[in-house]
Amino acid sequence: MLATAKKTTLIENFRTHDTDTGSPEVQIAILSARIAELTEHFKTHKKDHASRRGLLMLVSKRRRLLDYLKTHDTDRYREVIGKLGIRK
Repeated sequence: MLATAKKTTLIENFRTHDTDTGSPEVQIAILSARIAELTEHFKTHKKDHASRRGLLMLVSKRRRLLDYLKTHDTDRYREVIGKLGIRK
């Protein structure tokens, strides 16, 4: 799980307005941070298959959110992937 302070900074960096906490951009940023933490976890715990399943679910959820954003607002999609550096 993400630390509260780290999650708050992610929300502040990716929100679209002052009270935004659930836009696709914010959700993608939070999922990306959790994916990065789990990836580091697997470098030392190679046989943790239960958590690996959770990682795959997080990656799938992020993919669906990115697909949604790409179909509805391409400019916002490009901005998010640029900030996070998750695409080519």
